[in-house]
Amino acid sequence: MEKNVGIEVFLTKSEGIKGKIKSIAEDFIVEEVSIYPEPSNGKYVIARVVSKNWETNRLIEKLAKSLGIFPNSIKYAGIKDKRAITTQIMSFPVSIEAIKKIDIPNVKIEVLYKSSKPIYSGMLIGNRFHIIIRNVENGNKFKKILEEINRTGGFPNFFGIQRFGIVRPITHLVGKYLLKNEIKKAILTYVAHPMKGEDEESYKARKFLEETRDFSEALKIYPEKLHFERRVIEYLASHPNEWRNALFKLPRNLIKIFIHAYQSYLFNRILSLRIKKGIPLNEAIEGDIVIPCEKGIVIQSRKGIYIDEKNIEKINRRIKMNKCFPSAAIVGYDSILAKGKMGEIETSIIEEEEISMEDFKMSHMPEFACKGMRRIVLVPVRNIKWKVENNNLHLSFFLPKGCYATSLLREFMKAYVYSY
Repeated sequence: MEKNVGIEVFLTKSEGIKGKIKSIAEDFIVEEVSIYPEPSNGKYVIARVVSKNWETNRLIEKLAKSLGIFPNSIKYAGIKDKRAITTQIMSFPVSIEAIKKIDIPNVKIEVLYKSSKPIYSGMLIGNRFHIIIRNVENGNKFKKILEEINRTGGFPNFFGIQRFGIVRPITHLVGKYLLKNEIKKAILTYVAHPMKGEDEESYKARKFLEETRDFSEALKIYPEKLHFERRVIEYLASHPNEWRNALFKLPRNLIKIFIHAYQSYLFNRILSLRIKKGIPLNEAIEGDIVIPCEKGIVIQSRKGIYIDEKNIEKINRRIKMNKCFPSAAIVGYDSILAKGKMGEIETSIIEEEEISMEDFKMSHMPEFACKGMRRIVLVPVRNIKWKVENNNLHLSFFLPKGCYATSLLREFMKAYVYSY
């Protein structure tokens, strides 16, 4: 259903409004609700970065080049969409004067203060979204779907398509090959492997490399915008068959994203199968593992509470109060799996994929080992503001960190949300 990234079902039954998102960047505005480090006279500049049509990894590389520092020394809380206007907090180990000299198209940087502590991954509460869905077929259907979501208590917590690549959803495929130590396949899937929907120049370049494996000639035709792919191809042109070294021409953060994308794919498959089998998302069954949320919603956790006949009634009362939520596995080498029907689902997906939890130790690249955790299967969404104007639906809402607006939008649209 969703370009084979494991999302196979809708939770709501009402007919969708269709429509199109991200016709222009201004249709998708994302503002981080951040956790700020303490101000002090430290070595880090804390700044608010507003960018338009910049993918986070590429933006970090560009910022690092402008400042003459290593990309991994720039810290940020979360990765953002490219086709959007995004506001996020970053930390830079440079002077305020150096930050003020940065001049990058479609990027504005507001210096906030200095701190002795940097920003780190996950250092945010969530994101506010302001979205326009254009050319909806019947905006009045929106209210009916919203009522369904409210009755259920939320929407399925799928990892959105941008986790895998919007035009070329291949990051999870690369991740699986890396997991299995098939590095050559991983690299060729990343740099070649043409897919319909790409722009013609990129498609032809990938197709040429796929068919010829001629890295020197491919380098001549690969567009400059495929910056990371060109970096790998350039290395292989002068160092044939040095696949492992070629992989490490990519940012370490991007290599981690590949592995995490495969974990996300497995989670999506598990959640899809739970819905297909009619197991509720807003109620625990025996064998489930629930994640307690006493002080705000916890999206992912390494721990949880097993549900049995003794605690099921108490836990389900707490679920209705949004004090805990059923979860599914983000598979890793130290994952705790559910029991009962949910345990059967998780085990069946792992077996179908012909992997083991042990594979995630990645003995061939232990720095990318993934321990695994649990992720809640339902996300509550409150205080949605909406209006329909000229067949365009305007939406504003907040989601906790780690949750995807596109997973909510697809329930309203009942369509592949990226249709441009």
